[in-house]
Amino acid sequence: MAKVPRSFRLLEELEKGEKGIGDGTCSYGLADGDDILMEKWNGTIIGPGHSVHENRIYSLNIVCDASYPDQPPSITFLTRINLPCVHPTTGKVDPSKLPVLSAWKHNYTLETVLVELRRDMATPTNRKLPQPVEGTNF
Repeated sequence: MAKVPRSFRLLEELEKGEKGIGDGTCSYGLADGDDILMEKWNGTIIGPGHSVHENRIYSLNIVCDASYPDQPPSITFLTRINLPCVHPTTGKVDPSKLPVLSAWKHNYTLETVLVELRRDMATPTNRKLPQPVEGTNF
């Protein structure tokens, strides 16, 4: 199978992100429309229902460096959150603690990462974790 150039892949992801994902609980787009390298992205996750995250809106920074999609993007929460995979003072997601990042595959996308982070929020362990005051940032 031929390898799709990074820029084509990211343009495809941008188009999909701008249209919205599935039920609208996750979204993403370029942080700066003039970023021709398409490295810096913004992401949003609406917390899953029936959890301490319900009705919360989480903002994230996503960086797709030159090694993306061969290597995973770097993800940092801007909105404070208490999750085992998120550093408590920086908001950076530890790739070794989130399976989608630690076992990264070339065909995974930004959508894959956001959906998996949201799924992680809803796990039996994480759905009841005490959370910082709503609306606070790292």
